[in-house]
Amino acid sequence: MARRLFGTDGVRGLANIEPMTALTALKIGMAAGRMFQRGEYRHTVVIGKDTRLSCYMLEQALTAGFTSVGMDVLLLGPLPTPAIAKLTRSMRADLGVMISASHNPFEDNGIKLFGPDGYKLSDDTEARIEELVTGGVPLVDSKRLGRVRRLEDASGRYIEYVKSTFPSGKRLDGLKIVLDCANGAAYKVAPTVLWELGAEVVPMAVTPNGTNINAKCGATHPQALAEAVVTHGADLGIALDGDADRVVMCDERGREIDGDQVLALIGRTWAETGELTGGGVVATVMSNLGLERYLEGRGLHLRRTQVGDRYVVETMRDRGYNLGGEQSGHVVLGNHSTTGDGLAAGLQVLAALVAEGGPASEVLRVFQPLPQVLKNVRFPSRDVAKSVMAQAAVTDAIAEAERRLAGGGRLLIRSSGTEPLIRVMAEGEEEGRIREIVDWVCAQLEARVE
Repeated sequence: MARRLFGTDGVRGLANIEPMTALTALKIGMAAGRMFQRGEYRHTVVIGKDTRLSCYMLEQALTAGFTSVGMDVLLLGPLPTPAIAKLTRSMRADLGVMISASHNPFEDNGIKLFGPDGYKLSDDTEARIEELVTGGVPLVDSKRLGRVRRLEDASGRYIEYVKSTFPSGKRLDGLKIVLDCANGAAYKVAPTVLWELGAEVVPMAVTPNGTNINAKCGATHPQALAEAVVTHGADLGIALDGDADRVVMCDERGREIDGDQVLALIGRTWAETGELTGGGVVATVMSNLGLERYLEGRGLHLRRTQVGDRYVVETMRDRGYNLGGEQSGHVVLGNHSTTGDGLAAGLQVLAALVAEGGPASEVLRVFQPLPQVLKNVRFPSRDVAKSVMAQAAVTDAIAEAERRLAGGGRLLIRSSGTEPLIRVMAEGEEEGRIREIVDWVCAQLEARVE
């Protein structure tokens, strides 16, 4: 079944403009609530959010939708996306909802849905919810309306869970860590976790005001983190994004450590301890060829998926892997979580840092990446971006770019599933050559916008 409302990571768009309006959120609540009622018992949905101004509006609209079809609602407040996935399972809820647009600016927002098992919904399930949104859902009578309450200790439950993923008996004493919370969902829980494990924490971007989430901070803007690490003489810098499901780091010299390096480090560590399952790691087509070569050198393999952590997770579950992620910093630890968890991934890296005892610049620099150039071309809307990609002239330009690479690298061009962008990435041995090719392809795309 085709999906029009849902993208690669739930429903997303500009707040107060379709589909991110109170009315559509109400309908999604009604449709999802009706679909996940599968017996005569009281059904429950948990709802979390990040720190965007529009979260108040969408939270109330979703709550109205769920209660109108007889579903009880547990409000969790601002918490990371992985916390919502975890609490959906631990609270025995029928459904989980996270209101967030992840790394996007505050003007955007989104709705992510989790099933009772804590995993994101399948494409087919989302398509069925869309059918109900379009077709309408009957309301329950007044005596069967759902009830609403707030779970006051939700953040404490997540803090204790995340700490449990850190090796028992180990501590972070003596480590100074700069922590950038992107003014987002983890602004309270993340500093608390590191402090309780013994680290000296230098917090950044922990004063959300509804409009400063991801604003020149967080995992998508690590420059401020790098400067702070050097200024404070810290051992490591950790940056989360707005909903804390991804992580990017900086070593003590301020050099960025992306998700590929994190996957390599955790993969090597788990392979050595016998924890790694599936014989390798799952990553997307965006991951660096250097990661693939590094894993192969250690008798492991890299299985690639299309872009999106949901597709990484699906492959992990289908193929028996317990480690996967994306270069952008989504890292899924199958032994602990059902979705990307930036804080839990950061703790795995810190555990390796403590165990090996060396500086981050040595321990976390696991392999030498091949030169990779990525540029985004922005369009007025996602529909315009898709139409440009379908043009014959663009198809011919892509073929010409691949011919220029002549087997000396790889080219990947795709429409973003969450923003009005076309992403152009090339990778190869010669950086100058691939940069020239990327610039040329971007120019061809920009020339097709009317």
